Amino acid sequence: MDILPQDICGKKGMCIINRVRPVLVLICLVFLSARAEAGSKIKYYFNRAVDTSVSSGVNAIYLNNCIADTLTAYLNRAKYSLDICMYDFEKTYSYNINIADTVFAPEVAAAINNAHARGVKVRYIYEASNANTGISLLDTPAIPVLGSPQGPNYTIMHNKFVVIDAASPNPADPIVWTGCLNWYYEQFNWDYNNVVIFQDSALAYAYTAEFNMMWGDTGTAPNLTNSKFGQYKTDLGLHDFTIEGNHIELYFSPSDGTDAHIQSTIESANTDLYFGEYTFTEHNDANDIVNKFDSGVYVSGIDDSWSNGEYPTDQFNAHLGAHFKVYTESADTLYHNKFLIVDPSDTCSDPAVLTGSHNWSVSANEENDENTVIIHNDTAANLFLQYFKATFNMLGGSLTPPLGNCSPANDGVQVQLNATPKLTIFPNPSTGRVSITYRLIHAENVTIDIFNVLGEQLASPVNNAQQPSGNHECSYTFNAPGLYVVKMSTGSSNLTQKVLIAGE
Repeated sequence: MDILPQDICGKKGMCIINRVRPVLVLICLVFLSARAEAGSKIKYYFNRAVDTSVSSGVNAIYLNNCIADTLTAYLNRAKYSLDICMYDFEKTYSYNINIADTVFAPEVAAAINNAHARGVKVRYIYEASNANTGISLLDTPAIPVLGSPQGPNYTIMHNKFVVIDAASPNPADPIVWTGCLNWYYEQFNWDYNNVVIFQDSALAYAYTAEFNMMWGDTGTAPNLTNSKFGQYKTDLGLHDFTIEGNHIELYFSPSDGTDAHIQSTIESANTDLYFGEYTFTEHNDANDIVNKFDSGVYVSGIDDSWSNGEYPTDQFNAHLGAHFKVYTESADTLYHNKFLIVDPSDTCSDPAVLTGSHNWSVSANEENDENTVIIHNDTAANLFLQYFKATFNMLGGSLTPPLGNCSPANDGVQVQLNATPKLTIFPNPSTGRVSITYRLIHAENVTIDIFNVLGEQLASPVNNAQQPSGNHECSYTFNAPGLYVVKMSTGSSNLTQKVLIAGE
């Protein structure tokens, strides 16, 4: 049985955490060292209990009082650069400002200070309307910090991400830490949060480009003249990535129309769908969820009590019934997640997880600075299902998701009966080399052709090759700037995608 500090001496008490802290640090460090080279370029961590009874083979990881240590371990890895974009970093409890967080805030700040001391380029963006008392622990002004602009034309900088060594010559170095977690004691240990960590240079580059737009410069010092936040930001067009064969989507608010991608992800569900939200006030998202439920998709959700009384919560209570719960475990604990799980019970569909800092509200979509990732991967979907189920059961719920609507294909690979083939080009725009990923529903002969804007065929990276159902990938390098067309032809479908090649 896991024993938390609040179980022993009260939620605000430090008597036990101070005693067990050395043991927790040792446990966390041993745990991290054991898993650091597990071979996966995407890691998922949860700070509250998980239910592995629904595991599909990989158990979700509950970091009991170890989230801050995990963060510190990654910060300590930085060799060249450390870009931090954090909504809130506090050195006191938010519910009792007289009790200092003498454990976690100093160790996170020390890791940042130590990185700067060993020559790492450190930059820090924060939300200026918050106290952000943790910043006082940093070695400023040596470490440059930038608060988001305040005034009637701005709302909030709500991102929570860290980019480590984005431009490292070693492709194993770039790291993106994201999710819904702010940096203070409750968020690390009590409030319900998730963390996703990517090891990928292309994704790190995209996050760095967004950071630079807010920073106003690529250098160490911010440029307030060029700095853009909120409605003044532009869509950088860096949205589609392939990591270990998995399609990853990335969107920033308000420039990228994130809510449209939330809705399309909801609408992609064929078998089952789950949502866990802190603030849920977006009517269109709620309507899409109810429509899925009414169409026969198995739907279940959790909203924090912060959303209680809002239109979606009332609608879910009326339509979803026992499939919906409002989190009310404690007035001092938040269900702070912002995630969507699609088809974790149907690996023949397109299982996916959507998460990040983006609450499902009009302000998050149209005003705030936010980031959202969509991970198309059946293991990721199942890990989040394990996390969702533990909380849903704790709230008195019960999940009975259906089996997927699958049928064995001729080659023995299961396929979704109503799935569709897919063609994706990344990066797009590109300076030359692109990755072409595509999904086949059946075993077929495949041809990939490259055309210029005059319709002239330039190459065929794949030429009438017999390939099994599932995901595939090839690459091609363009020799000149311009607009090109990539066409995938099979016996049953033809798909095309345009790709823009820019000069160096």
